[in-house]
Amino acid sequence: MGMEDILILAIESSCDETAAAVVRNGREVLSNVIYSQIALHTEFGGVVPEIASRKHIEKINQVMEQALTQAKVGLKDITALAVTYGPGLVGALLVGVSAAKAVSFAARIPLVGVHHIEGHISANYIENKDLEPPFLCLVVSGGHSHLVSVRDYGEYEIIGRTRDDAAGEAFDKVARAIGLGYPGGPKIDKVSRDGNPDAIRFPRAKVAGSAYDFSFSGLKSAVLNYLNTCEMKGEPVNTADVAASFQKAVVEVLTEHSMEAVKEYGGRKFAIAGGVASNAALRAALEEACQKAGVAFYYPSPVFCTDNAAMIGVAGYYEYKKGIRHGYGLNAVPNLKLGERI
Repeated sequence: MGMEDILILAIESSCDETAAAVVRNGREVLSNVIYSQIALHTEFGGVVPEIASRKHIEKINQVMEQALTQAKVGLKDITALAVTYGPGLVGALLVGVSAAKAVSFAARIPLVGVHHIEGHISANYIENKDLEPPFLCLVVSGGHSHLVSVRDYGEYEIIGRTRDDAAGEAFDKVARAIGLGYPGGPKIDKVSRDGNPDAIRFPRAKVAGSAYDFSFSGLKSAVLNYLNTCEMKGEPVNTADVAASFQKAVVEVLTEHSMEAVKEYGGRKFAIAGGVASNAALRAALEEACQKAGVAFYYPSPVFCTDNAAMIGVAGYYEYKKGIRHGYGLNAVPNLKLGERI
């Protein structure tokens, strides 16, 4: 390790992944350890916060130790500790924040609280070494659908957001309705490949007066109504067709809004982030749209799209460089807004 190297040990526990990573100089991931609880929550059809929090407590120390071991470093080599403090499930966040504060205090390492969504956006810096702000980013995950103008490292302006359900939430609810179970996104993505995306025409909502805002609750209701009508008439339901048609509607809305924003904000760089950013249909549609518009398209590998600590380490590095430090009064903020500092 060079003397000038900045090593960040990062912790992420905002939902149902317990994760720790070591990141060097903001772009190089030395280790990225993720303990996922998906199997645990599947039988309940979604994340149970209480169970998630307990699992985080069991796993957090192991995951941190593994991250250090894999990176072949010790706590004495770490420059700063980055931890997600919001948004997310309050109990889950508290585990990560408490662990980070304890290690920071015991090893006398500066503490930097990181915004979970800033982490998702920053995941793009890991594999795209040439990507620097300004650029536009579409953040699509279980709880969030945002169109964000990334003005600089740590400087964000939300230009569009969901008015009701997030894209990932709609995927989960529709997946449940057509009997695919949890987690909905990956399952719909897979089943859609065997379906006809033009079989059923589902609505694409526009939010009056807000060109870049999203609304997915009407689309979700339309799918549920379609299923109910089929049931009442005794008609068979082609699950793959419903999944593909629903997915096409979501992808079209996200792509159209994104390209309208690119036009107005005049950027030549467009990125995606968040769990739904690993959806194959969405990637393909955006790649094609960006190509047509002559815009460079960036996206993280699937492992960096879903919740992980490497992205938190990257965001934490840029916060650290800006001089941001948190005291031991740092708390979990479950509904932290993007760009908000606490």
